[in-house]
Amino acid sequence: MPTKLSFTATVSLCRDCLAEFERTQRSCVVCGSDRMVSHPELGTLTTAHIDCDAFYAAIEKRDNPDLVDKPVLIGGGKRGVVSTACYIARKYGPRSAMPMYTALKMCPHAVVIRPNMAKYAEASRQVRGIFDSATPIVEPLSLDEAFLDLAGTTTLFQRSAAATLAFVAREIERQVRITVSIGLSYNKFLAKIASDLDKPRGFAVIGMADAVSRLHDMPITKIPGVGPSLADRLKVDGFFKIGDLQAKPESELAQRYGETGVQLARRARGQDTRRINTERESKSVSAETTFNDDVSDIVELRRQLWLQSERVSERLKKNGLAGRAIALKLKTSRFKLVTRQHRLAAPTQLAEVIFRSGEMLLVKEAKGAHYRLIGIGVDDLCEADLADPPDLFADGPGRQAGIEKAMDAVRAKFGRKAIGKGRATRTK
Repeated sequence: MPTKLSFTATVSLCRDCLAEFERTQRSCVVCGSDRMVSHPELGTLTTAHIDCDAFYAAIEKRDNPDLVDKPVLIGGGKRGVVSTACYIARKYGPRSAMPMYTALKMCPHAVVIRPNMAKYAEASRQVRGIFDSATPIVEPLSLDEAFLDLAGTTTLFQRSAAATLAFVAREIERQVRITVSIGLSYNKFLAKIASDLDKPRGFAVIGMADAVSRLHDMPITKIPGVGPSLADRLKVDGFFKIGDLQAKPESELAQRYGETGVQLARRARGQDTRRINTERESKSVSAETTFNDDVSDIVELRRQLWLQSERVSERLKKNGLAGRAIALKLKTSRFKLVTRQHRLAAPTQLAEVIFRSGEMLLVKEAKGAHYRLIGIGVDDLCEADLADPPDLFADGPGRQAGIEKAMDAVRAKFGRKAIGKGRATRTK
């Protein structure tokens, strides 16, 4: 049996039985498992990033065993994009955010499933419950990933943070029947990097002593905020890998790129002072649709805009939120993305107000061009108590709030299709 540990000298952990050892172990002497994780700093690191493996596809395979050995793509129709590609499908090339028709060219035998967000949200709630049982300091990033701070858990559970993370992964497999990958380090940036190193069902560790060397050969795009535009600029200047940034002093990068250069220098050396934020809030609520065929008709664009405005309004009302800015999103037939924004005098959660603001932006923008996608979003969120104050105008937000409240009550009783506005009806 392993000796009692101080959690500062732990270098090996059995991910199956949670046994901890003060030496490197290739296999567990307690249960015989070869699912070991070893690192000299394993007993001292407490910042983690956990990512559910191919989350949407994993849920679908869980619920339909016939899909287990098949390539699965989660996403819209032929004009949509891939939300999730399972690991079998990824072997053929499909990736998240890829156009579905491109993915199907690479993997024509894939099973395509439309997203079931209600089912995924329920699984996410189960996963979050397991996170919360391990630590109160959880920062969710999306339905399927989160940062966890386990600094205060070692005394409570009488085991290292690494062992608690292995327990969390084991419980998610048992209760939710999906797998996760874990990244453990001393800050958020490196924990996120680590969680991508050993997928699926992985557990990777980056410590203070090996951070610079582990980052050295990674592409610069691994640094958050380095998108295609900045990456192209950096490559022109001779920076292709993170190690190229490490070779330059912070002062030189700051002189070249300003504050961005300072952040690049610090991330390249594994530095990140951000704390895990348990009060992280959604920055926006949005909805969009991709058309089966390109649309240029303004009447049909308005109809689709209304349907998406209703979806956004429903989500805001359900979550007790409102927003002060309306954002219109359009994508042309040539994949050019167009976004326009309008700021409101007061926060809203009303479909009518969202639609009218979006319609104003749409009319200004749509001049006969063909579009493959339209979306509407509400930004700068706040509590619903601040939404849609009464006014002196007969058709203002106060009256609209009353109308929508009545419509919501009818829909709650008789179903969503029981009542609606004429603009939702197809004209031809």
